Amino acid sequence: MKNLPQTNYSSALQTVRTLKEKYGESWNAIHPESVARMATQNRFKTGLDIAIYTAAIMRKDMAAYDADSSKFTQSLGCWHGFVAQQKMIAIKKHHKTTSKKYLYLSGWMVAALRSEFGPLPDQSMHEKTAVPALISEIYDFLRQADAIELNDLFKRLERGEDVQDQIDNFETHVVPIIADIDAGFGNEEATYLLTKKMIQAGACAIQIENQVSDAKQCGHQDGKVTVPHEDFIAKLNAIRYAFLELGVEDGIIVARTDSEGAGLTQKLPVSQEPGDLASQYLAFVEAEEIDVKEAKQDDVLLKRDGKLVRPLRLANGLYKFKEGSNIDRVVLDCITSLQNGADLLWIETPTPNVKQIAHMVNRIKEVVPTAKLVYNNSPSFNWTLNFRHQVYEEMLAEGENMTAYDRNNLMDSHYDATELCYRADEKIKTFQTDSARDAGIFHHLITLPTYHTTALHMNDLTKGYFSEEGMLAYVKGVQRQEIRNKVSCVKHQRMAGSDLGDDHKSFFAGDKAIKAGGGKNTSNQFEIDKKVEKRELVTDK
Repeated sequence: MKNLPQTNYSSALQTVRTLKEKYGESWNAIHPESVARMATQNRFKTGLDIAIYTAAIMRKDMAAYDADSSKFTQSLGCWHGFVAQQKMIAIKKHHKTTSKKYLYLSGWMVAALRSEFGPLPDQSMHEKTAVPALISEIYDFLRQADAIELNDLFKRLERGEDVQDQIDNFETHVVPIIADIDAGFGNEEATYLLTKKMIQAGACAIQIENQVSDAKQCGHQDGKVTVPHEDFIAKLNAIRYAFLELGVEDGIIVARTDSEGAGLTQKLPVSQEPGDLASQYLAFVEAEEIDVKEAKQDDVLLKRDGKLVRPLRLANGLYKFKEGSNIDRVVLDCITSLQNGADLLWIETPTPNVKQIAHMVNRIKEVVPTAKLVYNNSPSFNWTLNFRHQVYEEMLAEGENMTAYDRNNLMDSHYDATELCYRADEKIKTFQTDSARDAGIFHHLITLPTYHTTALHMNDLTKGYFSEEGMLAYVKGVQRQEIRNKVSCVKHQRMAGSDLGDDHKSFFAGDKAIKAGGGKNTSNQFEIDKKVEKRELVTDK
């Protein structure tokens, strides 16, 4: 079946009919219509199929953004295949298309939720194999969402419903995934090997950061140590070689710089000539001018502007960058990455401030006009407080009387109904649109949303369930909402593939198949009466 066009039902049908003629009576039990249906429901046969397909989507979306900055893309981080599946099903239900909606795989969430060591901090201590394993799992769940929805359509077609157009123009749940490879989990060879596994699992975009692999820290924590540009370029090359080896010509590299918040380096690169990359990197290292007679045993010395200087080396052997050099280092990192094979940039920032991001991006665009960002709308930011502070400064500059506000207590719910907070919330609401337009952000993502929503929802459910509310807390807060909002997994047996499996059993065993569906299947309780459903919709409005 590998030679079948991915979604061509009629081609699959004819291929199997031809095979039946070739192999004769021994294939009598094989029904071409059933095979063609199954082939249509399984469009993507391998992870490489997915990587090639989704890479082309990202390239098209990048070009569309270059022409019109309002056409930015978005994603949410997912730590399990089921979470990703339900996200994409909900996107199709509410927004009618998956266009410009991606998935994000966060290394932070892999470390915190998917490691066999148990919960770990974001320091590249988790098994590197956990990353491609999660990519593969996510696409398994998305392909099953395709199969379930198409299976339902085929069954409706068999009952005489006019759904052929929906089958012919079916939009897959499979979308691009931007996958976090941290700092590469080792040297450039290790980066290459892991990248291949991630691509083979389906990843079309690899995000890599310029930290030292064995000293990697979360981008929103202190203690980050960056590597010289030559080291990072070698890893960019390793990723590109992996894409090309596997035939993913449109593969995307997202180069992340942590220099904004990083004050340390582990290595002093070797400069071959004045002004080269190594020389520019060394110029950022803090150093003191000394006389050669002042040099201590085993000191490391540099010649800078005709003078002898001693780099500031800490007790752990790391070298310190000059204070205030971080933005210049970010700009140089980004320009260098784009000039050496990266497609997109990722700049970790301390706060979500459009003007601050734009300041860096505009400097980069002076050299590389098509520069664009993947930006982390991080839960590590206190969005409410950040934007209330920004609006406070704006109102102050506008001459507003701000005596009614305590600048040190703007999170207080007492202020929620004030002009300041209305304006702050409006800025949060338009942040993605504003920064896509003014700060070159092509892709907006939230790294850890499903980590936080899971915790919040469990907090709410357990609060009620283990109180006098008892079972009502679940029914009222979960199941009733699932039914009324038509959440797909309210029929959890169906979502796990039970109905799909029943149809497959019929293909394989005919009338002898033992099926889970039928009158005694309790999922039938969720067949909502259409009159009741319509009445509830009117009431909700």
